[in-house]
Formats: sequence, C-alpha cells, structure tokens
Amino acid sequence: DILIDRITDCLIDTRTGVEVETEYRLRETPIRPKDYKGWKFNWSITEKNGYHIYELFLKDDSTVQGRIAVKVDGGVADVDIVETAPHNYSHSGIYEGVGAHLFAIACQVSFDAGCDGFVAFTSKSDLVEYYKEKLNAGVFRDRRMYIDENAAQILLDKYMRK
Repeated sequence: DILIDRITDCLIDTRTGVEVETEYRLRETPIRPKDYKGWKFNWSITEKNGYHIYELFLKDDSTVQGRIAVKVDGGVADVDIVETAPHNYSHSGIYEGVGAHLFAIACQVSFDAGCDGFVAFTSKSDLVEYYKEKLNAGVFRDRRMYIDENAAQILLDKYMRK
C-alpha cells in the first residue's frame, strides 16, 4: 500500500517547493531484480501474474519515481501493487504527489481500455478510510476498494495534462 501524501497538480520537489512535470510509460522489457533493488515489493511476481507495469518519471529524466501494476480484467483496471520509489518514501521523500499520480495512471489505463475509469484494488485494513478520503475511493467489501468514473476524472484532471 502507498500513502497519498497530498493531491498536487503534478509532483512537488520537497526541497524547493517547485512543481515538476512528469510523464509515464508502460514498461516494455521484463523487470529484473536489480530494477527493484531497495524497493519493498518483488515486481517480477506481479509481472509474471499478467500485470503491466507503468513507471512514473520526471519529464526528460530516466529515474523512476514510482510504479503501478495494472491488469484490465472484468471491466475494471485491477491494481496489484503500487509503490513510490525508495527516494520518495515517507515524509523525507524528494517528491510529493507520487501515490495519487500513480492511481491517476491506473484511471487512464481504465479509460483507454473502455472501462470508464473504474479501478479496483485491495487496501491494508488500516488504510481503507485513508483511501476513501484521499482518493474518493469506495468499498466493495472489507478491504477491496474501487475508484469510480467520477473519482477517476478528478485524478485525471489533476495529473494528466492535455
């Protein structure tokens, strides 16, 4: 699970307070252990389970700021794992806004696949209320959550510049 530090118009450099432009890409090559060394999750497992890995970057920079694993299944974009890069962890991170931006990517994938922005994910139990507040997410049952088309549009309006 990922904490949504704040909803920003893009990423914010915490050292300067300056907003930085971003871009994201679908990972084209298989992920290797060295690609996620220092990260909390084993990204090769999610990839082997059929999820596509999207990576967030600063514009014109090759350093990964975060990743999200998404698979379109059953009319929704299903998120397996989402993680900010280690240099963005917690309150000492270099950039704010990574977590919500990653969920915006999943919303874009959903719209592109004809799923109307619907995204499903499973939260840790202690973060259910947090995601309801920060992402306007709803609850299917227990810890299984969703972002509907209205909440998706809010995230897209914030993060996906036309």
